[in-house]
Amino acid sequence: MARVLIVGCGCRGRLLGRLLAADGHAVRGTSRGHAGTLDIAAAGLEPWLGDPDRIASLTAALDAVTILCWLLGSARGDAASLAALHASRLERMLEEAVDTTVRGVVYEAAGSVHAGVLARGGELVGEASARWSIPTATIDHDPADHAGWLRAGKGAVDGLLGARGRYTRRRNT
Repeated sequence: MARVLIVGCGCRGRLLGRLLAADGHAVRGTSRGHAGTLDIAAAGLEPWLGDPDRIASLTAALDAVTILCWLLGSARGDAASLAALHASRLERMLEEAVDTTVRGVVYEAAGSVHAGVLARGGELVGEASARWSIPTATIDHDPADHAGWLRAGKGAVDGLLGARGRYTRRRNT
């Protein structure tokens, strides 16, 4: 089975992580704070203390990861910080993922973050996919519809993994 890294492993991320773990995948979830890592561990996932505003705190979390999920569509912060999460920080994380075992990227393109910021993040993921032949999938389902979002998230990961956990080289956007 695969190892999945969920950057932004809040409530929805933990639910997605549980579904993936139930399928036999190893799931590592990140949190900016110690309390969040306790919640991740309580969900049965591997916690990682790391801040997407400091990509260096996340690079070692990519160890043995097959699918990278950037679930920051409803991140909180000022407009400049949120824009950076979906631009320079995302771009840097994608660059870090290139020379690792990451074989697919899931990007959350819906949430409370400004739609233009999320659209730019989606463009960066598409550019990275074209440049480095990294298959991608986008979750653009409204996160307020928890069940629908969860189906979309699991479908994105499953689609990147392909049948029976074998990895595909197709781009899924």
